Amino acid sequence: MNGSEKFKTRIGDFLKEKSLSDSAFAPMLEKASKNLDNCLKYIIAEVKKTGECAFDDSEIFDMAVRYYNDDTIGEVPEIRCRVMTDQPQKADLFSAPVPVAQNVVEKNASTAPAEVLPAKGTPKPAQTALTLFDL
Repeated sequence: MNGSEKFKTRIGDFLKEKSLSDSAFAPMLEKASKNLDNCLKYIIAEVKKTGECAFDDSEIFDMAVRYYNDDTIGEVPEIRCRVMTDQPQKADLFSAPVPVAQNVVEKNASTAPAEVLPAKGTPKPAQTALTLFDL
């Protein structure tokens, strides 16, 4: 695994914070059979199984907790990959949100499926609200 130190640090910091706030988890983190390097290998193996390439922080952190809680997870084989993390940005309530690039909106509009017109005399279906995925 070619995980960055940033990835290792984020997972390690999360686990330390969890052990401080969750007294039931603290002994799990101290198991002699578990360590951070194998935890990272386990996370990468689980991510690879899904075939997906993007995850929410909570999904990755849940995998780390599962590694320490599940005694059936032993040594995990090495997987060659590259891991990228993104530090969450602090909320800034006083600045305007970053606008969506115009070319992204135009691109999505041009790739939208063509509208199918109903047969003559057929009532038009009610239009549904747009979601973020429709933009």
